[in-house]
Amino acid sequence: MPTFQVHTDLLFDPKKKEFVKDISITIDPNTGLITEVHQRKDELPDSIEKPNIDLRGKVVCPGFVDAHTHIFLHAYNEAPSVVQKRDESFVERIEADANIRDAINRGLTPGPRLFVATRVIASTAAYEPRTENHLGGTCMPAGCDSADGPDELRKAVRRRIGHGADVIKFYADYYRRVMRFPPKQQHPYIPSMKFQPVHPNPDLVVFQDEEMNAIVSEAKLACAPAIAHADSREGVLAAARAGVLSIEHASRAGEDGLSMLKEKGIIFVPTMAIFELILQERFDRVVENLQLAHKLGVRLACGGDTGTFPHGENAREMEIFIEAGISVEDTLEAGTVGGWEACGGDLCGRRFGWFETGCAADIIALDTDPRVDPKALRKVSFVMKDGRIWKENHEAVDLYSP
Repeated sequence: MPTFQVHTDLLFDPKKKEFVKDISITIDPNTGLITEVHQRKDELPDSIEKPNIDLRGKVVCPGFVDAHTHIFLHAYNEAPSVVQKRDESFVERIEADANIRDAINRGLTPGPRLFVATRVIASTAAYEPRTENHLGGTCMPAGCDSADGPDELRKAVRRRIGHGADVIKFYADYYRRVMRFPPKQQHPYIPSMKFQPVHPNPDLVVFQDEEMNAIVSEAKLACAPAIAHADSREGVLAAARAGVLSIEHASRAGEDGLSMLKEKGIIFVPTMAIFELILQERFDRVVENLQLAHKLGVRLACGGDTGTFPHGENAREMEIFIEAGISVEDTLEAGTVGGWEACGGDLCGRRFGWFETGCAADIIALDTDPRVDPKALRKVSFVMKDGRIWKENHEAVDLYSP
């Protein structure tokens, strides 16, 4: 198939963090890659002949990257995580993210480009959501790969790699003493304690430093990025010392935790969208944490913990960034190039998230300018992935309207 061109008159360049005019992009449909990006000096005709694509009048961006998703979860305001994983059917709860990724990559089903963790690694009894789902005599495995000690954790990483993981995710902290004061909403069959301390179930670090070091070094041996769930200051500092690629959540990292992220070049994926849903009473403090991270120059990527809030509303993470005072340009960069870096950068095996020769032809078009319209990120009227068009219409659709 011959190459074709996508013509734009307003395009966001995440490498420059600028909106630029009159850019044309040449694409090889056989590889799905961009072969040339150039700024036009001559006027184009009013009508563009196919297979070339006319996106003039739109705001063109690289495809957005959600750096934290759960494709088998549904919103926590419908059912808590523990209830979903414990009680829902085998088919609903099956952990098959690597298989879904492969089906998409083989062209068997449409879908986004996925980089998967398979199961998260955690210490014994720290994060081990039980399941009561059976299919015949088969019971689904627990939601984590639990292991302790450097040697066993190296085995856990090797298991994840052997099961097809793109990234190695582990819990640096968690509510590991939840059964001391079990909350009613988490364990509906156990009543809440009548008298509880102010902080009954704090996040506690779940691994020693040498254990986290073993996880990260073993992941590096397999050329896989190591990513940590950490929300407390202590968990953030411990994961940062181990040298992870990115840290998710970190809402209570504090200035010293965020400063270490900056110092070590660790990516911060703040998952603002889920915090907005579950932490209404202290969400202002989470916003302040994000603002401080941006002020300190911490590397940001957009990932909302999607699935824990409704699928399809991924753009809410970027909207919150903008509402927090982060510029549209910085936000879009975090949701494109920043996302590629958070997925592993060149370890992904394919470059995406910006417009350059050799990058994947992932292109979207917005019908309004996000610098003017706060709902612009919801008005997507064109979607291309790997040089193939998945959505093309002349009227924008509000993807999240009820």
